Amino acid sequence: MLTDLKVKVGPQFYQYHIGAIDFVPNLLDEYNAQNVLLVHGTVSWEKAKTKLNFLQDDRYNFTYHQYTGECSYYGADLIVEIAEQAEVDFIIGVGGGKLTDLVGYAAHILNINFGVIPTLASNCAPWTPLSVMYKENGEAEGKTEHFLRQAAFLITDPQLVINSPVDYFIAGLADTLAKWYESDAILQQDHLKAEPFLQIAGYTSKLCKDAITQYSAKAIQDMKKQELSAEFIRLSEIIFSVAGLVGGLGDKYARNAAAHAMHDAMSKYIPESHDFLHGEKVAYGIFYQLAIENKWDQIDRLLPFYQELNLPMSLHQMNIYPKDEAVIEHIVQFIDSKEKVHLVPIIITKELLRDSIYQLEDYIKGKG
Repeated sequence: MLTDLKVKVGPQFYQYHIGAIDFVPNLLDEYNAQNVLLVHGTVSWEKAKTKLNFLQDDRYNFTYHQYTGECSYYGADLIVEIAEQAEVDFIIGVGGGKLTDLVGYAAHILNINFGVIPTLASNCAPWTPLSVMYKENGEAEGKTEHFLRQAAFLITDPQLVINSPVDYFIAGLADTLAKWYESDAILQQDHLKAEPFLQIAGYTSKLCKDAITQYSAKAIQDMKKQELSAEFIRLSEIIFSVAGLVGGLGDKYARNAAAHAMHDAMSKYIPESHDFLHGEKVAYGIFYQLAIENKWDQIDRLLPFYQELNLPMSLHQMNIYPKDEAVIEHIVQFIDSKEKVHLVPIIITKELLRDSIYQLEDYIKGKG
């Protein structure tokens, strides 16, 4: 029996369908909210405003704040200051993953409730009670803030989500695909097989993988045509909700491993990687983890899918391979320092982590 498993399933309330956002006042009433801080972005905010009919409800006092674009400690401090001045008793975040991460962390600091209205499907940030922290210049802090407070609600509308950049959706598919490749080897260990929550996490990660590999091409084409097909709705829901259940049920054993550690290392030590989306860097990270595990056959099976979605497969392909080899050493040191990497059931050494970077570059070059 595990004594370190923390199950944090997800938001207290969830809805995703046309018109779902109109239910928000019911949740605000449930939490006795009156003074509401609404944190938003820029482009997505202009698209979202037409769906937020509750903003006209005079039962609530709204304060508005446009965030800086990063989930940073500075950005959280700004929200805390505004919320305290306006005597806010509830926060709503409207936007993408970094914004919902920021709102969750700020609400944790303030000890007040919050809800999120995602405007795109690019990762499971709206679902999860954790925040990946960045500096204001986009560099990763190299740390994640975990907290126990979960969102009071996650509500959004597929008509809003489909009206977002396709690249973010594709990145979200890759980020969600990683749930399976990062957790499967860990969860297959004998001492974890009898843990019921971990079993459910494993089933959920496989559901994500199977749906993504089967329906992605159709969903992407439908999004480009702005057609709300069953495939698009299914996969967008899997990205920002079902994928969050994997880590929520499985905690550190099913949240992430080497693929996300590589993402974090790239974001910290390769400034040029900031031009790539979170899920795009994680896509490369999946191949990196498979290289660590010596699962080259699985890379081969994924290659057609990656090529179809134009996902990154190597640092050279991304044109961000470090000119200074010392950067590789920094990346290796960083990845080795992460507990989640050492949960993978093989002997992880700095030599293996370093060699896997070089081997993957050569392997992908050979496939070209």
